[in-house]
Amino acid sequence: VQLQASGGGLVQAGGSLRLSCAASGRTTSGRTFDSFTMGWFRQAPGKERDLVAGVSWSGGNPYYADSVKGRFTISRDNAKNSVYLQMNNLKPEDTAVYYCAVREGSVVVTPSYGYWGQGTQVTVSS
Repeated sequence: VQLQASGGGLVQAGGSLRLSCAASGRTTSGRTFDSFTMGWFRQAPGKERDLVAGVSWSGGNPYYADSVKGRFTISRDNAKNSVYLQMNNLKPEDTAVYYCAVREGSVVVTPSYGYWGQGTQVTVSS
């Protein structure tokens, strides 16, 4: 599976960005996008990479980290093999490299994602 993330950039506090991640290919077990669990992680300088939002193959009951609840929305379009992260009311502490990731199975909240995109930088100025 190959993942291509885009949409990062520089934005002022209170602004919005929409990240996109396009997937192609299959997993080693032959599964395709519509059976994947998708996640968005972020890693700030000097910090660990954390799960920000995730959604299972069905799109139901998405997960959000407490720090982004009410501001970020994850969605997926299986017809386009894509997952999105709408980020509103951005704060300087949201500054990080954001990664999309894929895993097989329905568990969302786990660090065990097998495929990763290249990351896209989000910088929020105060």
